[in-house]
Amino acid sequence: MNLTKEEAIHCAKVFEDYFSSFSRIDEYMRDQKLASLAEMPSNPLFAPEDDLFSDFSMSPSDMDIEVVCINNGLWESLLNITSSHINIRPVGRSLHLAVKEKNTDKFLGFIRLGSPVINCKPRNAMLGQVFTQTPEGGKSFNNTAMMGFVIVPAQPFGYNYLGGKLLAAICCSHTVREMVNKKYDMNLCLFETTSLYGSTKSSSQYDGMKPYIRHKGETESDFLPMMHGKPYADLRDYVQDRVGKIVDEDASSKKLKISMKIISLVKSALKGTPELDKFNQVIDNAKQLTEQKRYYISNYGFKNFIDVVNGKTDVLIKDENYDKFELENIVAWWKNKAINRYETLKLEGRLRTELEVWTSGKTIQIIR
Repeated sequence: MNLTKEEAIHCAKVFEDYFSSFSRIDEYMRDQKLASLAEMPSNPLFAPEDDLFSDFSMSPSDMDIEVVCINNGLWESLLNITSSHINIRPVGRSLHLAVKEKNTDKFLGFIRLGSPVINCKPRNAMLGQVFTQTPEGGKSFNNTAMMGFVIVPAQPFGYNYLGGKLLAAICCSHTVREMVNKKYDMNLCLFETTSLYGSTKSSSQYDGMKPYIRHKGETESDFLPMMHGKPYADLRDYVQDRVGKIVDEDASSKKLKISMKIISLVKSALKGTPELDKFNQVIDNAKQLTEQKRYYISNYGFKNFIDVVNGKTDVLIKDENYDKFELENIVAWWKNKAINRYETLKLEGRLRTELEVWTSGKTIQIIR
């Protein structure tokens, strides 16, 4: 499985042309999103945006919030038209939920929890060891931790009513914790997530959310963003036409493995040439698109969660703020903040009243 020098130069040029068109991570994300929308099947008889909350005359004080499980297809359709991110199903455990306003019977946002990444620098510092690399540590960690991969409010519900904070706090509720425990027979006591952006933005929707969510440092960012859309498909086909199938059809993280293999083939074919130095620089420049992200955690109101995650005990001890993590108390906490936000926007004439979905053809705010 080898490329000729000429074939490798062609592949290197594809990488250069693709990544040189982005100067910031939000530009890259928008390109990702538009490429994914082009691949979505259209159905003129079904308008999923009709299920999203759109009554922006309603005060947060009048809202009745519930957490529900819905059909996978509907959940993904609604998320795809709402989120600016490409939301790939995580490997391992996964629980996806929707948050609904009961009076209007409309969806306010979407949540997906999944198995956390194995290695995370700020988590390792918090727990005091890279324990996930050992069989015993990995087992204990898998039994006690979940990560928020999707925490996406419908827009402009998120903007008008601090919807991102509502969804994030719901992830930390005993209601969601019990759902996870029931589905996977876990002893969940650590919720973690990261900000969508790092240094690009000076703030995050998770700021100002103590005691529910606390900032615990920044992640590392030395990884290459993946190529998407037609450029990726054309490059994959070009290489496989010359070297054969790169990975098995049923391989996990197939796209990532194909991309990494193509890079390896290019480097091997260009070894010892000036073209390799140029290609390495292209890859290094592309990595600059990624950022350190803010890392956040919740302990669900348990004072000894670190000992439980580390496997020192399986008996959780409630902290004095344990009851604050009950869903009804979380909703009450959110309503106080959301009412102030909503009334301020109305007074200043900044309340948004038009539903923002990617299928509208309009340029919409990228952060969601």
